[in-house]
Amino acid sequence: MRIFLLRRARLFAAIIITIGILLVISAFTRATALAGKTTVPSLPVSSLGESLIKASPVQPAILASSKLPPAPKEDLCLHCHVTGDNTGLWTPLARWVLFGSMGVIFAFGVYRSASVWKKRSPWIPIPKRLGSWVEERYQVSEPLAKFLGKPVPRYALHWWYCLGGITAFLFVVQALTGIMLAFYYKPTPEAAYASIQYIETQVFFGAAIRAIHHWAANGMIVVCIAHMLRVFIMGAYKRPRELNWVSGILLLVLTLGFGLTGYLLPWDQRAFWATTVASEIAGSIPAIGELVLVFLRVGWEVTSLTLSRFYALHIMVMPILTLGFMGAHFVMVRRQGIAKPL
Repeated sequence: MRIFLLRRARLFAAIIITIGILLVISAFTRATALAGKTTVPSLPVSSLGESLIKASPVQPAILASSKLPPAPKEDLCLHCHVTGDNTGLWTPLARWVLFGSMGVIFAFGVYRSASVWKKRSPWIPIPKRLGSWVEERYQVSEPLAKFLGKPVPRYALHWWYCLGGITAFLFVVQALTGIMLAFYYKPTPEAAYASIQYIETQVFFGAAIRAIHHWAANGMIVVCIAHMLRVFIMGAYKRPRELNWVSGILLLVLTLGFGLTGYLLPWDQRAFWATTVASEIAGSIPAIGELVLVFLRVGWEVTSLTLSRFYALHIMVMPILTLGFMGAHFVMVRRQGIAKPL
Protein backbone atom coordinates (compact mmCIF):
# COMPACT_ATOMS: atom_id res chain seq x y z
CA MET A 1 0.00 0.00 0.00
CA ARG A 2 2.88 2.36 0.81
CA ILE A 3 4.51 1.65 -2.57
CA PHE A 4 1.17 2.31 -4.29
CA LEU A 5 0.82 5.70 -2.54
CA LEU A 6 4.42 6.63 -3.37
CA ARG A 7 3.78 5.89 -7.05
CA ARG A 8 0.66 8.05 -7.03
CA ALA A 9 2.52 10.88 -5.28
CA ARG A 10 5.30 10.74 -7.86
CA LEU A 11 2.75 10.79 -10.68
CA PHE A 12 0.97 13.84 -9.28
CA ALA A 13 4.29 15.61 -8.71
CA ALA A 14 5.37 14.93 -12.27
CA ILE A 15 2.04 16.27 -13.56
CA ILE A 16 2.35 19.48 -11.50
CA ILE A 17 5.97 20.04 -12.59
CA THR A 18 5.08 19.45 -16.24
CA ILE A 19 2.17 21.90 -16.09
CA GLY A 20 4.42 24.52 -14.50
CA ILE A 21 7.06 24.09 -17.21
CA LEU A 22 4.40 24.39 -19.91
CA LEU A 23 3.02 27.57 -18.36
CA VAL A 24 6.51 29.10 -18.26
CA ILE A 25 7.13 28.14 -21.90
CA SER A 26 3.75 29.56 -22.94
CA ALA A 27 4.40 32.84 -21.12
CA PHE A 28 7.86 33.12 -22.67
CA THR A 29 6.46 32.44 -26.16
CA ARG A 30 3.76 35.08 -25.77
CA ALA A 31 6.27 37.64 -24.45
CA THR A 32 8.57 36.95 -27.39
CA ALA A 33 5.68 37.38 -29.85
CA LEU A 34 4.66 40.68 -28.25
CA ALA A 35 8.25 41.89 -28.31
CA GLY A 36 8.47 41.03 -31.99
CA LYS A 37 5.36 43.06 -32.71
CA THR A 38 6.69 46.24 -31.01
CA THR A 39 8.62 47.43 -34.02
CA VAL A 40 8.52 50.75 -35.74
CA PRO A 41 5.28 50.79 -37.74
CA SER A 42 5.60 51.40 -41.44
CA LEU A 43 3.58 54.19 -43.00
CA PRO A 44 0.93 53.29 -45.54
CA VAL A 45 1.85 53.80 -49.15
CA SER A 46 -0.65 56.63 -49.60
CA SER A 47 0.52 58.66 -46.59
CA LEU A 48 4.16 58.04 -47.54
CA GLY A 49 3.53 59.37 -51.02
CA GLU A 50 1.72 62.45 -49.72
CA SER A 51 4.51 63.23 -47.26
CA LEU A 52 7.13 62.95 -49.99
CA ILE A 53 5.09 65.20 -52.29
CA LYS A 54 4.73 67.85 -49.58
CA ALA A 55 8.39 67.68 -48.64
CA SER A 56 9.67 68.03 -52.21
CA PRO A 57 7.70 70.53 -54.30
CA VAL A 58 10.11 70.33 -57.20
CA GLN A 59 8.60 67.34 -58.98
CA PRO A 60 5.27 66.50 -57.35
CA ALA A 61 3.89 64.75 -60.44
CA ILE A 62 6.83 62.33 -60.64
CA LEU A 63 6.68 61.56 -56.90
CA ALA A 64 2.93 61.06 -57.04
CA SER A 65 3.27 58.55 -59.87
CA SER A 66 6.17 56.61 -58.27
CA LYS A 67 4.18 54.72 -55.66
CA LEU A 68 5.44 51.41 -54.31
CA PRO A 69 3.75 48.28 -55.73
CA PRO A 70 1.22 46.60 -53.44
CA ALA A 71 2.31 43.58 -51.41
CA PRO A 72 1.49 40.17 -52.94
CA LYS A 73 -1.69 38.57 -51.69
CA GLU A 74 -1.04 35.58 -49.42
CA ASP A 75 -3.23 32.51 -49.18
CA LEU A 76 -3.80 32.37 -45.44
CA CYS A 77 -4.40 29.18 -43.54
CA LEU A 78 -7.30 28.46 -41.21
CA HIS A 79 -5.45 29.73 -38.14
CA CYS A 80 -4.63 33.01 -39.91
CA HIS A 81 -8.29 33.49 -40.87
CA VAL A 82 -9.43 32.91 -37.28
CA THR A 83 -6.84 34.99 -35.39
CA GLY A 84 -5.83 37.46 -38.11
CA ASP A 85 -2.08 36.85 -37.85
CA ASN A 86 0.46 34.26 -38.92
CA THR A 87 2.63 34.11 -35.78
CA GLY A 88 2.66 31.28 -33.29
CA LEU A 89 0.90 28.85 -35.60
CA TRP A 90 1.99 25.78 -33.64
CA THR A 91 1.27 27.18 -30.16
CA PRO A 92 -2.47 26.30 -30.00
CA LEU A 93 -1.87 22.80 -31.35
CA ALA A 94 0.99 22.22 -28.90
CA ARG A 95 -1.17 23.36 -26.02
CA TRP A 96 -4.05 21.09 -26.98
CA VAL A 97 -1.76 18.10 -27.44
CA LEU A 98 0.23 18.56 -24.24
CA PHE A 99 -2.56 19.62 -21.89
CA GLY A 100 -5.04 17.23 -23.51
CA SER A 101 -2.69 14.26 -23.14
CA MET A 102 -1.96 15.17 -19.53
CA GLY A 103 -5.70 15.43 -18.86
CA VAL A 104 -6.35 12.04 -20.44
CA ILE A 105 -3.53 10.47 -18.41
CA PHE A 106 -4.87 12.00 -15.20
CA ALA A 107 -8.46 10.86 -15.92
CA PHE A 108 -7.26 7.35 -16.77
CA GLY A 109 -5.25 7.16 -13.54
CA VAL A 110 -8.26 8.21 -11.49
CA TYR A 111 -10.48 5.68 -13.25
CA ARG A 112 -7.94 2.88 -12.80
CA SER A 113 -7.43 3.61 -9.12
CA ALA A 114 -11.18 3.80 -8.50
CA SER A 115 -11.74 0.53 -10.36
CA VAL A 116 -9.07 -1.30 -8.33
CA TRP A 117 -10.37 0.08 -5.02
CA LYS A 118 -13.97 -0.80 -5.87
CA LYS A 119 -13.50 -4.34 -7.27
CA ARG A 120 -10.60 -5.32 -4.97
CA SER A 121 -8.95 -7.16 -7.87
CA PRO A 122 -5.90 -6.57 -10.07
CA TRP A 123 -6.30 -4.20 -13.02
CA ILE A 124 -6.96 -5.85 -16.40
CA PRO A 125 -5.45 -3.90 -19.33
CA ILE A 126 -7.94 -2.41 -21.78
CA PRO A 127 -6.50 -4.22 -24.88
CA LYS A 128 -6.92 -7.53 -23.05
CA ARG A 129 -10.49 -6.63 -22.13
CA LEU A 130 -11.27 -5.66 -25.72
CA GLY A 131 -9.75 -8.92 -26.99
CA SER A 132 -11.82 -10.94 -24.53
CA TRP A 133 -14.97 -9.06 -25.59
CA VAL A 134 -14.35 -9.79 -29.28
CA GLU A 135 -13.35 -13.41 -28.61
CA GLU A 136 -16.50 -14.05 -26.58
CA ARG A 137 -18.65 -13.01 -29.52
CA TYR A 138 -16.76 -14.10 -32.64
CA GLN A 139 -14.21 -16.78 -31.59
CA VAL A 140 -11.42 -15.45 -33.82
CA SER A 141 -8.37 -16.49 -31.80
CA GLU A 142 -8.16 -20.05 -33.15
CA PRO A 143 -8.28 -19.19 -36.90
CA LEU A 144 -5.93 -16.24 -36.36
CA ALA A 145 -3.49 -18.46 -34.49
CA LYS A 146 -3.46 -20.88 -37.40
CA PHE A 147 -2.99 -18.08 -39.91
CA LEU A 148 -0.41 -15.97 -38.03
CA GLY A 149 1.40 -18.67 -36.10
CA LYS A 150 3.04 -20.32 -39.09
CA PRO A 151 6.80 -20.80 -38.51
CA VAL A 152 9.33 -19.36 -40.96
CA PRO A 153 11.95 -21.82 -42.25
CA ARG A 154 15.60 -21.06 -41.60
CA TYR A 155 16.47 -20.63 -45.27
CA ALA A 156 13.87 -17.82 -45.53
CA LEU A 157 15.53 -15.63 -42.90
CA HIS A 158 17.75 -13.86 -45.45
CA TRP A 159 17.02 -10.26 -46.47
CA TRP A 160 16.11 -11.08 -50.07
CA TYR A 161 13.03 -12.93 -48.85
CA CYS A 162 11.77 -9.61 -47.39
CA LEU A 163 11.51 -7.77 -50.72
CA GLY A 164 7.79 -8.47 -51.02
CA GLY A 165 7.12 -7.12 -47.53
CA ILE A 166 9.19 -4.02 -48.27
CA THR A 167 7.09 -3.42 -51.40
CA ALA A 168 3.90 -3.69 -49.33
CA PHE A 169 5.33 -1.27 -46.75
CA LEU A 170 6.21 1.27 -49.46
CA PHE A 171 2.66 0.96 -50.80
CA VAL A 172 1.34 1.92 -47.34
CA VAL A 173 3.72 4.91 -47.30
CA GLN A 174 2.44 5.93 -50.74
CA ALA A 175 -1.16 5.69 -49.57
CA LEU A 176 -0.59 7.83 -46.47
CA THR A 177 1.45 10.54 -48.21
CA GLY A 178 -0.95 10.52 -51.17
CA ILE A 179 -3.89 11.19 -48.86
CA MET A 180 -1.98 14.11 -47.34
CA LEU A 181 -1.21 15.57 -50.76
CA ALA A 182 -4.80 15.11 -51.94
CA PHE A 183 -5.98 17.62 -49.32
CA TYR A 184 -4.29 20.43 -51.28
CA TYR A 185 -4.00 19.16 -54.86
CA LYS A 186 -6.49 20.48 -57.46
CA PRO A 187 -6.85 18.24 -60.57
CA THR A 188 -7.62 20.99 -63.08
CA PRO A 189 -5.35 22.39 -65.82
CA GLU A 190 -5.69 25.91 -64.37
CA ALA A 191 -4.84 25.00 -60.77
CA ALA A 192 -2.82 21.75 -60.86
CA TYR A 193 0.66 23.30 -61.19
CA ALA A 194 -0.23 26.16 -58.83
CA SER A 195 -1.43 23.69 -56.20
CA ILE A 196 1.87 21.79 -56.46
CA GLN A 197 3.77 25.02 -55.94
CA TYR A 198 1.52 25.86 -53.00
CA ILE A 199 2.28 22.45 -51.44
CA GLU A 200 6.00 23.01 -51.97
CA THR A 201 6.19 26.56 -50.59
CA GLN A 202 3.22 27.25 -48.30
CA VAL A 203 2.08 24.01 -46.66
CA PHE A 204 4.03 23.01 -43.56
CA PHE A 205 6.16 19.94 -44.39
CA GLY A 206 4.53 19.89 -47.83
CA ALA A 207 7.83 19.64 -49.68
CA ALA A 208 8.95 16.81 -47.38
CA ILE A 209 5.70 14.86 -47.85
CA ARG A 210 5.91 15.26 -51.63
CA ALA A 211 9.56 14.16 -51.61
CA ILE A 212 8.68 11.07 -49.56
CA HIS A 213 5.86 10.29 -52.01
CA HIS A 214 8.21 10.72 -54.97
CA TRP A 215 11.10 8.62 -53.68
CA ALA A 216 8.87 5.93 -52.18
CA ALA A 217 7.26 5.54 -55.62
CA ASN A 218 10.67 4.99 -57.23
CA GLY A 219 11.68 2.62 -54.44
CA MET A 220 8.45 0.67 -54.77
CA ILE A 221 9.09 0.05 -58.48
CA VAL A 222 12.72 -0.97 -57.89
CA VAL A 223 11.93 -3.31 -54.96
CA CYS A 224 8.96 -4.86 -56.79
CA ILE A 225 11.13 -5.68 -59.81
CA ALA A 226 13.83 -7.07 -57.51
CA HIS A 227 11.22 -9.25 -55.78
CA MET A 228 10.02 -10.60 -59.15
CA LEU A 229 13.62 -11.37 -60.19
CA ARG A 230 14.24 -13.21 -56.93
CA VAL A 231 11.10 -15.31 -57.41
CA PHE A 232 12.05 -16.10 -61.02
CA ILE A 233 15.69 -16.97 -60.25
CA MET A 234 14.75 -19.28 -57.37
CA GLY A 235 11.95 -20.95 -59.33
CA ALA A 236 9.20 -19.99 -56.88
CA TYR A 237 6.74 -19.50 -59.75
CA LYS A 238 6.44 -23.23 -60.49
CA ARG A 239 3.65 -25.54 -59.44
CA PRO A 240 1.66 -25.15 -57.19
CA ARG A 241 2.37 -21.38 -57.11
CA GLU A 242 1.31 -20.40 -60.65
CA LEU A 243 -1.42 -18.04 -59.43
CA ASN A 244 1.04 -16.39 -57.04
CA TRP A 245 3.18 -15.52 -60.05
CA VAL A 246 0.18 -14.26 -62.06
CA SER A 247 -1.02 -12.02 -59.23
CA GLY A 248 2.54 -10.75 -58.80
CA ILE A 249 2.74 -9.85 -62.50
CA LEU A 250 -0.54 -7.94 -62.23
CA LEU A 251 0.75 -6.11 -59.15
CA LEU A 252 3.89 -5.14 -61.08
CA VAL A 253 1.73 -3.77 -63.92
CA LEU A 254 -0.33 -1.80 -61.41
CA THR A 255 2.85 -0.43 -59.82
CA LEU A 256 4.06 0.82 -63.20
CA GLY A 257 0.58 2.23 -63.80
CA PHE A 258 0.86 4.21 -60.57
CA GLY A 259 4.06 5.75 -61.88
CA LEU A 260 2.53 6.58 -65.28
CA THR A 261 -0.66 8.17 -63.95
CA GLY A 262 1.08 10.06 -61.15
CA TYR A 263 3.67 11.56 -63.48
CA LEU A 264 1.04 13.71 -65.26
CA LEU A 265 -0.48 15.21 -62.11
CA PRO A 266 2.00 18.15 -61.72
CA TRP A 267 0.83 19.29 -65.20
CA ASP A 268 4.11 20.91 -66.22
CA GLN A 269 6.03 20.61 -69.48
CA ARG A 270 7.93 17.50 -68.44
CA ALA A 271 4.76 15.74 -67.27
CA PHE A 272 2.86 16.69 -70.42
CA TRP A 273 5.45 15.49 -72.91
CA ALA A 274 6.37 12.38 -70.88
CA THR A 275 2.70 11.36 -70.89
CA THR A 276 2.50 12.10 -74.60
CA VAL A 277 5.46 9.83 -75.33
CA ALA A 278 4.23 7.06 -73.00
CA SER A 279 0.76 7.07 -74.51
CA GLU A 280 2.27 7.01 -78.00
CA ILE A 281 4.22 3.90 -77.00
CA ALA A 282 1.01 2.33 -75.72
CA GLY A 283 -0.66 3.28 -78.99
CA SER A 284 1.88 1.26 -80.96
CA ILE A 285 0.53 -2.05 -79.59
CA PRO A 286 -0.64 -4.20 -82.51
CA ALA A 287 -4.40 -4.48 -83.12
CA ILE A 288 -5.53 -2.64 -79.96
CA GLY A 289 -3.04 0.25 -79.91
CA GLU A 290 -5.47 2.92 -81.05
CA LEU A 291 -8.08 1.83 -78.51
CA VAL A 292 -5.49 2.00 -75.72
CA LEU A 293 -4.34 5.43 -76.88
CA VAL A 294 -7.87 6.84 -76.99
CA PHE A 295 -8.69 5.28 -73.61
CA LEU A 296 -5.63 6.80 -71.92
CA ARG A 297 -5.94 10.27 -73.46
CA VAL A 298 -9.75 10.38 -73.59
CA GLY A 299 -9.29 11.39 -77.21
CA TRP A 300 -6.42 11.79 -79.61
CA GLU A 301 -4.57 14.49 -77.66
CA VAL A 302 -3.47 15.01 -74.04
CA THR A 303 -6.04 17.44 -72.62
CA SER A 304 -7.76 18.31 -69.37
CA LEU A 305 -9.84 15.13 -69.72
CA THR A 306 -6.60 13.13 -69.69
CA LEU A 307 -5.62 14.79 -66.41
CA SER A 308 -9.00 13.96 -64.84
CA ARG A 309 -8.83 10.34 -65.99
CA PHE A 310 -5.27 9.85 -64.75
CA TYR A 311 -6.20 11.39 -61.39
CA ALA A 312 -9.19 9.06 -61.01
CA LEU A 313 -7.10 6.05 -61.96
CA HIS A 314 -4.30 7.09 -59.62
CA ILE A 315 -6.32 7.67 -56.44
CA MET A 316 -9.33 5.35 -56.84
CA VAL A 317 -9.19 2.58 -59.44
CA MET A 318 -5.60 1.41 -59.06
CA PRO A 319 -5.51 1.44 -55.23
CA ILE A 320 -8.67 -0.72 -55.08
CA LEU A 321 -7.26 -3.21 -57.60
CA THR A 322 -3.91 -3.26 -55.81
CA LEU A 323 -5.48 -3.99 -52.43
CA GLY A 324 -7.51 -6.84 -53.93
CA PHE A 325 -4.56 -8.49 -55.66
CA MET A 326 -2.29 -7.94 -52.64
CA GLY A 327 -4.82 -9.64 -50.37
CA ALA A 328 -5.10 -12.62 -52.72
CA HIS A 329 -1.31 -12.77 -53.09
CA PHE A 330 -0.70 -12.77 -49.33
CA VAL A 331 -3.38 -15.40 -48.69
CA MET A 332 -1.88 -17.73 -51.32
CA VAL A 333 1.65 -17.25 -49.98
CA ARG A 334 0.42 -17.91 -46.45
CA ARG A 335 -1.53 -20.99 -47.52
CA GLN A 336 1.24 -22.58 -49.63
CA GLY A 337 4.26 -21.38 -47.67
CA ILE A 338 7.59 -20.11 -48.98
CA ALA A 339 9.19 -22.06 -51.81
CA LYS A 340 12.57 -23.65 -51.17
CA PRO A 341 15.50 -22.30 -53.22
CA LEU A 342 16.65 -24.34 -56.20
